[in-house]
Amino acid sequence: MRVVVVDDDKLVCVALKTILEAEKDISVVGTGHNGKEAIELYNNLKPDILLIDIRMETMTGLEAAESILTKDKQGKILFLTTFSDNEYIVKALRIGAKGYIIKQNFESIVPSLRAVFMGQSVFGDDIVSKIPSLISTNNKTDFSASGITEKELDIITLVAEGLSNKEIATRLYLSEGTVRNNISIILEKLSLRDRTQLAVFYYKNR
Repeated sequence: MRVVVVDDDKLVCVALKTILEAEKDISVVGTGHNGKEAIELYNNLKPDILLIDIRMETMTGLEAAESILTKDKQGKILFLTTFSDNEYIVKALRIGAKGYIIKQNFESIVPSLRAVFMGQSVFGDDIVSKIPSLISTNNKTDFSASGITEKELDIITLVAEGLSNKEIATRLYLSEGTVRNNISIILEKLSLRDRTQLAVFYYKNR
């Protein structure tokens, strides 16, 4: 996989490049040190994944990611930061980042990149535990107003609980293909991009 690394600490960039390129399936095709460079590198190099810090001068990683994902809905961005501030986590989820991991958990960087490359979303345990309380609200949403059926709401609920398509199929006595098709339909109905945004939508509106 082709990865662009952006961090305001140049030594961190060098270290990450060394660590990642020790893996046969990973190539670091570019490095940068602020959000503006991240956008330029992403547009010019079209990496499979952008691995980016959050707090940086000139433009933050969150601002860069939002700009990139507004234009490229399929973009894969993984945040790697020392900060687990609630506001950062919520923003990362809402703009559609594929993951948010903490630098101190360095051993998770390579597995996280591989998971994101395969289409999964990756959030460290310390981040996942915060999500429901961060994005829940007292506002209730009538899901049926968006054309969501009871069966689809059951699927949404299980997606929000972190179950895989196979696990959902077993729980609801459906085929895995049926679950996959239903999730695609649900995402289209709610104008959402992926399972992570669907989980955020559920917790925000339940």
